[in-house]
Amino acid sequence: MNDLTPFGRVALLAFAALLLAVPWIASGYVLSVSIICLYLAYMGQAWNLMLGFAGLLSIGHALFVGLGAYTSGYLFTKLNVPPVIGVAAAIAIAMAMGSIIGYLGFRFAIGGVYFALLTIAFSEFVRILLDHAKFLGGTEGMFLPVSQESRRGVDLINLRGSTEMYYYVILALAAGALLLCRALLNGRVGYYWRAIRDNPEAAEAVGVDIFRFRMYAVLLSSGMAGVAGVFYAFYYNNLFPEQVLGIERSIEVTLAPIVGGVGTLFGPIFGAFILTPMGELLTEAVELFKETGIIAKNVKTDGVKLMFWGLAVALIVLLKPKGLWPWVCERLRLVKPPGQRG
Repeated sequence: MNDLTPFGRVALLAFAALLLAVPWIASGYVLSVSIICLYLAYMGQAWNLMLGFAGLLSIGHALFVGLGAYTSGYLFTKLNVPPVIGVAAAIAIAMAMGSIIGYLGFRFAIGGVYFALLTIAFSEFVRILLDHAKFLGGTEGMFLPVSQESRRGVDLINLRGSTEMYYYVILALAAGALLLCRALLNGRVGYYWRAIRDNPEAAEAVGVDIFRFRMYAVLLSSGMAGVAGVFYAFYYNNLFPEQVLGIERSIEVTLAPIVGGVGTLFGPIFGAFILTPMGELLTEAVELFKETGIIAKNVKTDGVKLMFWGLAVALIVLLKPKGLWPWVCERLRLVKPPGQRG
């Protein structure tokens, strides 16, 4: 990272070392929360690639996760296809759906909030289809076979093993997504994306193929989300349409980049490691308040969490519209001033 100051590089190395050491120094609960953090950081990078880089708002990204999860889960449970092979089919299905959404949106000039509504519409449509797809379990869910023996050791072919193995798998995916987004952002494609995001008319006037490069963003983002779906399926081992493709899942994906900083590389990671622990603390607090009678027992914990996240996002949009990560970088001097960057 050439833009980092010496202190910023030390902080980055320390953070990377801490992530590598988590399974050795943390409890099982902290390890599970860390997996969720890294999962949302990875998904945040995929979502940020569309909005932060190319200016395309999606509020239905759970669609691609669900397609990847159900594709790999069906191949594994019905045809004994291991996820190391099934991930290719998951990526293909997710990208195919992304190409349909992108083609309809860009060919018919559906932009802004209307493109976001298009993603929600497709997500809800697929969720309803899965509710009635009996061969995929329908509303009763799809359950992947798992045994106590498979929860120990390391089996990357079938994505079976200990919690530590799942942690390092999602850590590798999150690190790979960061490096991929950095390479794209600093390459020709990244410059085209930002030109299209900031002023599509001017970009088209200088010869940028807006349709093609927007399709690149949608396809890459949906493919990355499909990979996340494979991890989701084999980590949780049960799939329900409402659980995987519900609007809450899509909202969760958007929160980390918004809080951390849309369009930044570390923003989705920073936001995920802030929101997830806060969400867990809020869940524990709500359950405690229920037991003590401070709040009614019929209050849904997920609803309280969404309300809290909505309030947090609203405050950040009002006070720090660029996100918390740029503000932290400036305060701690983690990056060089613009005039000193390479």
